[in-house]
Amino acid sequence: MELRLDKESLVVYRALASDSRLSVLQQLSQKPATATELAKILHLSKTTLSRHLNQLRQAGLIQVKEDSQHEDRRQKIVSLSVDSIEIVFPSKIYLPFERVTQKTPIGYYSDFQAEPTCGLASRTKIIGVIDDPRSFTCNDRIRSQLLWFSSGFVSYRLQNPLDSNQHAEMLDISMEICSEYPGSNNEWKSDILFTINDVDVGSWTSPGNFSDVRGILTPSWWKSNLSQYGNLIHLRINHEDSTVNGKRISGCTLNDLRLHSSPFLTVKIGTKPDSPNQGGLTIFGKYFGNHAQDIVTTLYYSEPSVRSRDSGKLL
Repeated sequence: MELRLDKESLVVYRALASDSRLSVLQQLSQKPATATELAKILHLSKTTLSRHLNQLRQAGLIQVKEDSQHEDRRQKIVSLSVDSIEIVFPSKIYLPFERVTQKTPIGYYSDFQAEPTCGLASRTKIIGVIDDPRSFTCNDRIRSQLLWFSSGFVSYRLQNPLDSNQHAEMLDISMEICSEYPGSNNEWKSDILFTINDVDVGSWTSPGNFSDVRGILTPSWWKSNLSQYGNLIHLRINHEDSTVNGKRISGCTLNDLRLHSSPFLTVKIGTKPDSPNQGGLTIFGKYFGNHAQDIVTTLYYSEPSVRSRDSGKLL
C-alpha cells in the first residue's frame, strides 16, 4: 500500500494511530484469525474489537471473509489485506522535477475491444446492455464509472504535454483495477498488459475480482455479489525500468516510449492473450470502488537548466 501526504490517506493514518489496532495487525501478521480468537488473545470485548476491525477494514488494511470450514457460516476469518506500507514524500523525491497531471474518466477511451462477460455502468445505471460489446459505442459511455470485460482492451489517447526542450524523467499512471469474473471471485487471477505508444511496457497480475466487502464509493444500487473494488496501482516508467507498485515488470524505459516523436500519449490497458492467467479486467472510476479518482497520468520532467546544473555543466 502506498500512502501520500493528502486527505485520502488520512483514513489509514488514523487506523494506525492506536495501540489496540496495531496489536490486531501484529497478530494477523502471524496468521489469520476469527474475531472471537482475536478478542480472547488481545483481551478485548467483542464490541471494542468490532469497532477496531471496522476501522481497519475501512482503511483497506484487513479483509473479513466467511469461514467455509466452520458449521456456523456467521463465523468470520480476519486476515491482512496488505503486506507493506510506503509513505511517499513527493516534494523531496521529485524536488528537481516539474510535473503535469492529466485526469481521464474511464469512459473516455478512444478505442476498445471487449468480449463477454462485459459491460459499462454509470453512477446510477447500467449503460446499454450487459454482455453486448456494442454498448461500448454508446454515447453515454463517457459517463462510465465502471467497465469490465473478460478479454480485450481499452485505449486512451492523451495529450503529450512535453515541449521539445523538456526532458521526461518518469511517467506515472495510476488507476483502480482488478480482474473480471461472472459475478465475483476474490482469488481470480488475471494478467493485465499495459501498452504505451504501441510499446508493450509489461504486465501485472491482478489477484482477484473483489466482493468480500462493499466498495466505499460503490453506489447502493449495485449488487453486493458483483465487483466492489479493485487494487490502486501505480505503473511507473523511468530511465531504468518499469514497475507496478514498486515491483519490476520489465526493462522498458522512457526512451523506448519515444515521447518526443508524437504529440500524443496513447495508453492501452488490456488482457494478455498468451498469458497463463486469463481473468479479464475491471476498471473503476472516481464514483465506484475505494478510491475517488479517474485514470491519473503524471509526467515528471526537467528543464534544460536543471539538467545542466545537476550534471555540473553550464548552458
